[in-house]
Parts: sequence; C-alpha cells; structure tokens
Amino acid sequence: MSRNRRRFSGAFKAKVALAAVRGDKTTAELAAKFAVHGNQVSAWKKQLLEGAPELFADGRTRDPNGAAEEELYEQIGRLKMEVEWLKKKAAQLG
Repeated sequence: MSRNRRRFSGAFKAKVALAAVRGDKTTAELAAKFAVHGNQVSAWKKQLLEGAPELFADGRTRDPNGAAEEELYEQIGRLKMEVEWLKKKAAQLG
C-alpha cells in the first residue's frame, strides 16, 4: 500500500512559510493545520528567509561585465592606433 507523493504549489509553500515566519503559531500547529510534516514547514520557512533578500535586490546595480567590456574597447582602440602607426612607418620605409 504505497502512497502517491504529494506535490505542493509555490503559492501553498509561500502561504505556509509566511504563516511560520509570522510566529503566532508553533511549527506543530502549522503542520497540523496545513497537513504537512513539521520539518517541511521549517524547510519552507528557511527557504523563504534565505531567498527574501533577492526579492528586494536593487536591479539598477552596474553590470560586472560592463567594466570588462569597457577595458576591451580601450584595448581595441590602442591596437588600432598601433596598426595605423605601423602602416605609416612601413609606408615611409618602403
């Protein structure tokens, strides 16, 4: 007599985790209310608390690759100038 594995939606997990974060009921009470194991309530609460800073992260921060791109464009400019100088010197010698 095996039982099928239950799958919970993200909305349900968030509801349980928010109730756990609220702290007005114990983990055991929440587990009984939502018919899940107490360890699952704790795991979802921990996941919510760890992921919360990412929700409010400032998306306006500068792209870390932007500085690398800028450096590459500078290098391209320098190399073009060197090529032009070498062409000019080669024309004078030849």
